[in-house]
Amino acid sequence: MHKVVIVGRPNVGKSSLFNRLLKKRSAVVADVPGVTRDLKEGVVESEQGRFLLVDTGGLWSGDKWEKKIQEKVDRALEDAEVVLFAVDGRAELTQADYEVAEYLRKKGKPVILVATKVDDPKHELYLGPLYGLGFGDPIPTSSEHARGLEELLEAIWQRLPVKQIDTEPEVAAIRLAIVGRPNAGKSSLLNAILGEERVIVSEEPGTTRDAIDVEFFFGGQRFVLVDTAGIRKRPESLVEELAIRRSLRAMDEADVVLLVVDPFQVGDRELKLANEALDRGKPVLLVITKWDLVDKEDAPKMRRLLREKLAHLDHLPRVFTSALTRQNLDRIFREAVRLHELNQTRVPTAELNRWVAVWTSRVQMPNFKGKPLKILYATQPEVAPPTFVFFVNHPEFVTRAFENYLKNRIGEDLGLREVPFRLVFRGRREE
Repeated sequence: MHKVVIVGRPNVGKSSLFNRLLKKRSAVVADVPGVTRDLKEGVVESEQGRFLLVDTGGLWSGDKWEKKIQEKVDRALEDAEVVLFAVDGRAELTQADYEVAEYLRKKGKPVILVATKVDDPKHELYLGPLYGLGFGDPIPTSSEHARGLEELLEAIWQRLPVKQIDTEPEVAAIRLAIVGRPNAGKSSLLNAILGEERVIVSEEPGTTRDAIDVEFFFGGQRFVLVDTAGIRKRPESLVEELAIRRSLRAMDEADVVLLVVDPFQVGDRELKLANEALDRGKPVLLVITKWDLVDKEDAPKMRRLLREKLAHLDHLPRVFTSALTRQNLDRIFREAVRLHELNQTRVPTAELNRWVAVWTSRVQMPNFKGKPLKILYATQPEVAPPTFVFFVNHPEFVTRAFENYLKNRIGEDLGLREVPFRLVFRGRREE
């Protein structure tokens, strides 16, 4: 796939441009420099075709992450076919803009100069100094008002080399959202899986400030791994609050949620995050990290302690792993595929109703003033999560105890204990 990379100094509107070209709010945008630190990827689709768009951190930021950010931009540009050099079209050029321009000249890649934040045509009169950067005519754009995007896309396709059209059907990707509390080891886990430092890792909580999408293949299956910002109880800044919202949205978009658990720091936060995912109908795989730090003699005791602290999640599968030793990294993907397939389970109506007959014969049915609850029949209209609809004579007769009984039976007899599923009760007239 073609690759296009957005580059520029901090706070010139790179992430806003990235979101506009993707036609969705993928990157966190805030009016402070340094929000984006890692690489973000997304596929832009247009009439001419598709290309991979990469958003990068701001160059020459002057902060402590500057060297790490430049290393990631260097890596992104290695196989880039076109570079979008973003500059603020309403501000005077800075020394950092000139530094970025010189940096890109040395890279020798085709460059399109993009003037951002040009909300009104009259602002184009002030773009003259941009010619001094040495990349020809700037393309005026406004992410806020969607100006100049068609012209920019046309310019991109004019510079992209012609590639033979791939007629092979694309393998559907399984999206895995990596979530957890700050410093649980999410970014280290992603880097270990990829075999490179794709995202910045630091002891400082809150280093990852946005959800990072990375494509990965394992066993012939395509995955999209989404590293998210650590979710804490009380966000400490607007940027962190926006990042947490993006993390929760990553759960909504995921097929499976990988809940990363630091075995030395477990509590209500993990229970809350698991319930957030399960309430959204997402299967959850508990990934216990930093297992290399647990002595072999202490491992049984640590496992018991984790079971006690995560007692409410005892039905969820778990993998004990280590980013340092790469222990059980492959098992994460095998379990994720299994959970994804389990979440797609569809029980034929005839089979489901045979089970209903068995279940109701083994329990005293709820009744109200001598009138018993009757299940007329059941069906499963949806998967991911599996949703079971029970048509009954009186929905108001369904007690919590009876509903829990059905949940237990569905989990055990239909093999769905490890994934979330939903029960709906309807009266005979609601068909």
